[in-house]
Amino acid sequence: MGKQDLVEFIAAKAGLTKADATRALEATLEGIVSGLKKEGKVALVGFGTFACKKREAREGINPLTKEPLKIPAKNVASFKAGSKLKDALN
Repeated sequence: MGKQDLVEFIAAKAGLTKADATRALEATLEGIVSGLKKEGKVALVGFGTFACKKREAREGINPLTKEPLKIPAKNVASFKAGSKLKDALN
């Protein structure tokens, strides 16, 4: 399911126009990103938890030249599914 499919689903399920559903989806995604930046964690009870994790700098190898290279440290997003989501998928 792509973003446009999700917008259409939200619009049909909530009785919104596609424009309103798009704004709602954008606001939700923006809120998740903002929460990760501020607090490092966003928990949606039953659905799951988004977390911001720090990945340390490390050494890697360029697969083409086999030369070693340094991979810088960075923050990455992770997601852990909640119990209701797990149950719904099984």
